Amino acid sequence: MYDKQALIALVREKALKFGQFTLASGRKATYYLDGKQVTLDAAGAKLVAEGLLDLLAANGMPDAVGGMSIGADPITAAVITMSAVRGTPLLGFMVRKESKGHGTNRYVEGPVQPGQTAVIVEDVVTTGGSSLQAIERAEAFGLKITGVLAIIDRMEGGSQAFTQHGYKFDSLLSIRDFGIEPPPV
Repeated sequence: MYDKQALIALVREKALKFGQFTLASGRKATYYLDGKQVTLDAAGAKLVAEGLLDLLAANGMPDAVGGMSIGADPITAAVITMSAVRGTPLLGFMVRKESKGHGTNRYVEGPVQPGQTAVIVEDVVTTGGSSLQAIERAEAFGLKITGVLAIIDRMEGGSQAFTQHGYKFDSLLSIRDFGIEPPPV
């Protein structure tokens, strides 16, 4: 069972940094959330997987979960592993930033097939740009994307971007869970 308070404590301890940062979106920020410090930690991976599986179960289980490499890879691995433990196995997939240039030369890797339903997973959502790119590539492959799930929502427009494109969005945490108020969007 998902323990929200334990995840908040772990993020606060390992992933939340204060200072001057440039985010993947290009925006400047006074705090940074390094999701990999949580998703590559055994306790963090378990907490994240349990929480995301609870969200998936509440909204209807897809066939698969995945997202943009490298950030989504440990999340995908944790979720598909915990789904097997729970007896509700899911497939996983990775979306490459660039195609390999050899082999199958695909953007989407994994045991998924066109026509299957999938949810994009992400560690931290700011504007939603990387998840929208992952959605575009996954849909071009033939997956039916039903939504986006994140560990933390920075509340800087990502949720609205997903809604505008017709995708459901949910997150385990938001920056408000850390006493941070979002800037006006």
